[in-house]
Amino acid sequence: NRFKMAAPSDQQYLPCDDFLKFQDALKKLRLIDDRIIHALNTKIPTQSFRDKVDVPTECKRLYDEMQLSYNQRDRSIRHCVELVNDDVKKLRQQKLDAPDDVDILRSLRKEQTKLRLMQQEMSIEEVVKDRTLKVFYERCRDNYTPPSAPIVM
Repeated sequence: NRFKMAAPSDQQYLPCDDFLKFQDALKKLRLIDDRIIHALNTKIPTQSFRDKVDVPTECKRLYDEMQLSYNQRDRSIRHCVELVNDDVKKLRQQKLDAPDDVDILRSLRKEQTKLRLMQQEMSIEEVVKDRTLKVFYERCRDNYTPPSAPIVM
Protein backbone atom coordinates (compact mmCIF):
# COMPACT_ATOMS: atom_id res chain seq x y z
CA ASN A 1 0.00 0.00 0.00
CA ARG A 2 1.75 3.10 -1.20
CA PHE A 3 1.56 6.31 0.81
CA LYS A 4 -0.08 9.12 -1.13
CA MET A 5 -0.32 12.76 -0.20
CA ALA A 6 -2.23 15.72 -1.56
CA ALA A 7 -0.14 18.84 -1.23
CA PRO A 8 -2.20 22.01 -0.79
CA SER A 9 0.89 24.03 0.12
CA ASP A 10 4.42 23.48 1.34
CA GLN A 11 3.31 23.17 4.98
CA GLN A 12 0.06 21.21 4.76
CA TYR A 13 -0.59 17.74 3.41
CA LEU A 14 -3.64 15.53 3.30
CA PRO A 15 -2.91 11.82 3.55
CA CYS A 16 -4.95 10.05 0.86
CA ASP A 17 -4.27 6.46 1.95
CA ASP A 18 -6.08 6.55 5.32
CA PHE A 19 -9.52 8.17 5.48
CA LEU A 20 -9.39 8.94 9.21
CA LYS A 21 -6.05 10.73 8.80
CA PHE A 22 -7.44 12.50 5.73
CA GLN A 23 -10.52 13.62 7.67
CA ASP A 24 -8.41 14.70 10.64
CA ALA A 25 -6.10 16.79 8.46
CA LEU A 26 -9.08 18.34 6.71
CA LYS A 27 -10.65 19.20 10.05
CA LYS A 28 -7.47 21.05 11.02
CA LEU A 29 -7.45 22.93 7.71
CA ARG A 30 -11.09 23.93 8.29
CA LEU A 31 -10.22 25.60 11.58
CA ILE A 32 -9.44 28.70 9.53
CA ASP A 33 -13.18 29.06 8.87
CA ASP A 34 -13.87 29.19 12.61
CA ARG A 35 -11.00 31.67 13.02
CA ILE A 36 -12.33 33.86 10.22
CA ILE A 37 -15.85 33.88 11.64
CA HIS A 38 -14.35 34.86 15.01
CA ALA A 39 -12.19 37.54 13.33
CA LEU A 40 -15.18 38.93 11.48
CA ASN A 41 -17.11 39.17 14.72
CA THR A 42 -14.24 40.75 16.66
CA LYS A 43 -12.28 42.82 14.11
CA ILE A 44 -15.16 44.19 12.05
CA PRO A 45 -16.81 46.53 14.55
CA THR A 46 -20.40 47.57 14.79
CA GLN A 47 -21.43 50.77 12.99
CA SER A 48 -20.62 53.05 15.95
CA PHE A 49 -16.94 51.95 16.10
CA ARG A 50 -16.25 51.72 12.36
CA ASP A 51 -13.99 54.79 12.26
CA LYS A 52 -11.43 53.04 14.52
CA VAL A 53 -10.75 50.20 12.03
CA ASP A 54 -9.90 50.16 8.31
CA VAL A 55 -12.84 47.87 7.59
CA PRO A 56 -12.38 47.52 3.78
CA THR A 57 -8.73 46.49 4.23
CA GLU A 58 -9.58 44.05 7.03
CA CYS A 59 -12.41 42.54 4.98
CA LYS A 60 -10.15 42.15 1.93
CA ARG A 61 -7.44 40.49 4.04
CA LEU A 62 -9.91 38.00 5.52
CA TYR A 63 -11.45 37.31 2.11
CA ASP A 64 -8.04 36.62 0.58
CA GLU A 65 -7.23 34.27 3.47
CA MET A 66 -10.53 32.44 2.96
CA GLN A 67 -9.99 32.04 -0.78
CA LEU A 68 -6.47 30.69 -0.31
CA SER A 69 -7.75 28.14 2.19
CA TYR A 70 -10.69 27.09 -0.02
CA ASN A 71 -8.45 26.64 -3.05
CA GLN A 72 -5.95 24.55 -1.07
CA ARG A 73 -8.61 22.32 0.43
CA ASP A 74 -10.46 21.91 -2.86
CA ARG A 75 -7.28 20.91 -4.71
CA SER A 76 -6.34 18.49 -1.93
CA ILE A 77 -9.73 16.80 -1.74
CA ARG A 78 -9.97 16.48 -5.53
CA HIS A 79 -6.43 15.08 -5.68
CA CYS A 80 -7.21 12.40 -3.09
CA VAL A 81 -10.51 11.52 -4.79
CA GLU A 82 -8.62 11.13 -8.06
CA LEU A 83 -5.93 8.90 -6.49
CA VAL A 84 -8.43 6.67 -4.70
CA ASN A 85 -10.62 6.50 -7.81
CA ASP A 86 -7.58 5.27 -9.77
CA ASP A 87 -6.98 2.61 -7.10
CA VAL A 88 -10.63 1.50 -7.35
CA LYS A 89 -10.29 1.18 -11.15
CA LYS A 90 -7.12 -0.92 -10.78
CA LEU A 91 -8.74 -3.16 -8.17
CA ARG A 92 -11.82 -3.63 -10.37
CA GLN A 93 -9.55 -4.81 -13.16
CA GLN A 94 -7.70 -7.14 -10.77
CA LYS A 95 -11.08 -8.53 -9.62
CA LEU A 96 -12.02 -9.25 -13.24
CA ASP A 97 -8.70 -11.05 -13.70
CA ALA A 98 -9.07 -13.03 -10.44
CA PRO A 99 -12.80 -13.13 -9.53
CA ASP A 100 -12.30 -15.63 -6.68
CA ASP A 101 -9.55 -13.68 -4.86
CA VAL A 102 -11.15 -12.56 -1.59
CA ASP A 103 -8.23 -10.26 -0.73
CA ILE A 104 -8.78 -8.27 -3.91
CA LEU A 105 -12.52 -8.11 -3.23
CA ARG A 106 -11.88 -6.93 0.34
CA SER A 107 -9.44 -4.27 -0.88
CA LEU A 108 -11.87 -3.14 -3.56
CA ARG A 109 -14.70 -2.69 -1.06
CA LYS A 110 -12.43 -0.81 1.33
CA GLU A 111 -11.26 1.56 -1.43
CA GLN A 112 -14.83 2.07 -2.70
CA THR A 113 -15.94 3.05 0.80
CA LYS A 114 -12.98 5.40 1.15
CA LEU A 115 -13.83 6.97 -2.20
CA ARG A 116 -17.47 7.56 -1.18
CA LEU A 117 -16.38 9.13 2.10
CA MET A 118 -13.91 11.42 0.35
CA GLN A 119 -16.58 12.45 -2.15
CA GLN A 120 -18.87 13.28 0.79
CA GLU A 121 -16.13 15.57 2.11
CA MET A 122 -16.55 17.63 -1.05
CA SER A 123 -20.19 18.26 -0.07
CA ILE A 124 -19.20 19.04 3.51
CA GLU A 125 -16.63 21.49 2.13
CA GLU A 126 -19.40 23.37 0.29
CA VAL A 127 -21.46 23.65 3.49
CA VAL A 128 -18.46 24.94 5.49
CA LYS A 129 -17.60 27.41 2.73
CA ASP A 130 -21.19 28.68 2.43
CA ARG A 131 -21.46 29.21 6.19
CA THR A 132 -18.25 31.25 6.32
CA LEU A 133 -19.10 33.27 3.20
CA LYS A 134 -22.52 34.09 4.63
CA VAL A 135 -20.97 35.55 7.78
CA PHE A 136 -18.37 37.34 5.65
CA TYR A 137 -21.03 39.04 3.52
CA GLU A 138 -23.12 39.97 6.55
CA ARG A 139 -20.13 41.74 8.11
CA CYS A 140 -18.34 43.12 5.04
CA ARG A 141 -20.89 43.66 2.27
CA ASP A 142 -21.04 47.45 2.77
CA ASN A 143 -17.25 47.83 2.85
CA TYR A 144 -15.69 45.32 0.47
CA THR A 145 -16.86 43.60 -2.68
CA PRO A 146 -14.69 40.62 -3.69
CA PRO A 147 -13.59 40.48 -7.35
CA SER A 148 -15.70 37.37 -8.04
CA ALA A 149 -18.37 37.67 -5.40
CA PRO A 150 -20.65 34.62 -5.45
CA ILE A 151 -24.31 35.15 -4.69
CA VAL A 152 -24.99 34.09 -1.12
CA MET A 153 -28.60 33.54 -0.07
